[in-house]
Amino acid sequence: MPLAETSLAYALHAAATVVAEVIAGRNLNEALADLWRRLPDLPTGQRGAMQDLAYGALRRFGRDDFHLSRLMDKPPHYGPVRALLLVALARLAARPEEAHTIVDQAVGAAADLAHGKYKALVNGVLRNFLRRRTELEAAAGQDEAARWQHPRWWIARLRLAHPGDWQALLEAGNGRPPMTLRANRRRIAAADYLGQLQETGLAARLLGGDAILLDRPVPVGRLPGFVDGLCSVQDAGAQRAAPLLDVHDGMRVLDACAAPGGKAAHILECAAVELTALDANAGRAVRVSENLLRLGLQAHVRPADCREIAAWWDGREFDRILADVPCTASGVVRRHPDAKWLRREKDIAQFAVTQGEILDALWQVLAPGGKLLYATCSLFPEENGRQVAAFAARQEDCMRLPIAGMPELQLLPAEEHDGFYYALLEKQA
Repeated sequence: MPLAETSLAYALHAAATVVAEVIAGRNLNEALADLWRRLPDLPTGQRGAMQDLAYGALRRFGRDDFHLSRLMDKPPHYGPVRALLLVALARLAARPEEAHTIVDQAVGAAADLAHGKYKALVNGVLRNFLRRRTELEAAAGQDEAARWQHPRWWIARLRLAHPGDWQALLEAGNGRPPMTLRANRRRIAAADYLGQLQETGLAARLLGGDAILLDRPVPVGRLPGFVDGLCSVQDAGAQRAAPLLDVHDGMRVLDACAAPGGKAAHILECAAVELTALDANAGRAVRVSENLLRLGLQAHVRPADCREIAAWWDGREFDRILADVPCTASGVVRRHPDAKWLRREKDIAQFAVTQGEILDALWQVLAPGGKLLYATCSLFPEENGRQVAAFAARQEDCMRLPIAGMPELQLLPAEEHDGFYYALLEKQA
């Protein structure tokens, strides 16, 4: 019998298919996007439930995979069953008072996998976990990867780079991210938009600038005027970029790695500039155009690798350049919980090579006296301060400009924002 589309079993089954794809190496956003395409008529509530289940399982993967290693001699060869167990264990952690229902619904979900051959396995593993829960949790507390729910190499690097904060950073990486809005100042002031939110029953507060922090995340469909471009969803840390870039009317500005377009839009909201927005992925470049259209903004959007200058540059230098470079995303892992399991330690060095190539290329198209803002959402020094120091050392005409009296700005994940890094560079005339 097919699972009822409104049942927890149906949501567990769908979330398990997504988690199985991520474990196999696929990006979480892509896996979810495929799920939504396969199930276009899902009610909003069920869609949200599936997403929450998948995110929860990936946040707790280090701990619950440890539990499975103690509950089973080896994981099942069929990936979706392992994923279903991980999703169910995460749900049991979140709602222990619903243990009986969760186990029952997980077994129901298993009935729809591999012709039901794993129903008894799922039932036995989950009931065994409930019987041994205290013992298993105590053992997990003694295992570093299980306790902190991050890979061991990640933990070691954070401990080295942030000796006073590494534990708080790991805890933050396991939490839920804040939902912050950016009022479109070309259409409405932040204080006025806050009033509209409050009128619709959404509690929020101003953070400064154009940023508004919601007390609780909500679907964008509940945001007043979202479709009409009154606001965007953008982390408060990411909203630092446009003001730091110091744009003014009439400037030529380049956003070199623009997708999905939040920072590009903010730049255009701050000043009447001629903006070129690039992204190496054609599909992601389309998203930039769509976001700008919703906000009533215009830019030259091109699918191009910013390092390949001859393919996109018209020979006119830029007054300002935003280099929001590809990175490990270690500062936004609570927003992208798949990253900590898809990344490998060797990826840091590979990202660093790409970042250096981007800086070297973009410096050639920056006008003398112009400014380049280097940005990442990383917490690892190899992608941040060390990268910028190495670049400044090989460019004689590069001067580092202070940010709030400091040579750089490293935002650590906190209640109000994610983790970001910024360094401002000026090209000497």
